[in-house]
Amino acid sequence: MSFADPLWLVALLAVPLALLAYLHNRSRAKRYAVRFTGVQTLRVAAMGSSSWWRHVPAALLLAALAALTLALARPHQTIRVPIQSASIVLVTDHSGSMQAGDVAPTRLLAAEQAANAFIDQLPSAARVGVVTFSNTPDTVQAPSADHGVARQAIDSQSALGATDTGDALAVALALVHQGMKPAPSAIVLLSDGAWNTGQNPVVVATQAGRDRVPIYTVALGTDAAVVPNPDPYGPPLSAPPDPRSLAQISHASGGRAFTAQDGGQLNSIYQRLGAQLSSTERRHDITATFAIVGLLALVGAVVVSLRTVARLP
Repeated sequence: MSFADPLWLVALLAVPLALLAYLHNRSRAKRYAVRFTGVQTLRVAAMGSSSWWRHVPAALLLAALAALTLALARPHQTIRVPIQSASIVLVTDHSGSMQAGDVAPTRLLAAEQAANAFIDQLPSAARVGVVTFSNTPDTVQAPSADHGVARQAIDSQSALGATDTGDALAVALALVHQGMKPAPSAIVLLSDGAWNTGQNPVVVATQAGRDRVPIYTVALGTDAAVVPNPDPYGPPLSAPPDPRSLAQISHASGGRAFTAQDGGQLNSIYQRLGAQLSSTERRHDITATFAIVGLLALVGAVVVSLRTVARLP
């Protein structure tokens, strides 16, 4: 919760001061005793009113003071609301290094599972596109509200070839711009290594930043990963991820970089991104709520006070 006029919150100091004044006044009342011979009559009168009931008007008055002070500060609540027209393109690397088994069952299968979990987080009206790549971008699915088509594109990959990240991002950016009207858009790139063919992805990411299309990158894998050597007599080849290159891409576009070393982390990242990219923050003015609560508490204090006085003999 935030406040448009937070200086009014200083007035909340009056609440504990008023409470201390009330307690002090009650303690002073106990110091003064009078002689009263009709003890039995006084006892009967005291039984007609419980001890805590006499404190209710003061409690309601303090609550009214606090609520009305908060209303003067004009509180706002930030809530997330779905973006039904969001357009998101998933860009997935299926180069040869994605067959590494450091992320069970393999990097590629873990990526496919996480991408499907990502789609599960999106509203049904959200438009999802897919670009898969290795030597070149080879599967291109334009953003569509038919999420089944996107799932088919994701699940039909095989790990082989080089890593042409730049061309894949350029295709994804072109898909975003194919929309009929401007809409919140983003690209989610999952890869395990630096680009080694095609155009420079940082240049494409810089253009995406100018177009206000952030690229969120996920670096998948561990440093100890290996993949089979094309030479059957050669030792396995090292296949560590390259989070630094992916971070440069996300930074240039205004997005955010993530790293995942296992399937659980990857699923968690994709689920968070799905929830984040399919909704937006809206500020909701709740001044009226606090004002109504304060006025009701004030009225309640008056009503209870009158009833309490009416009960006194």
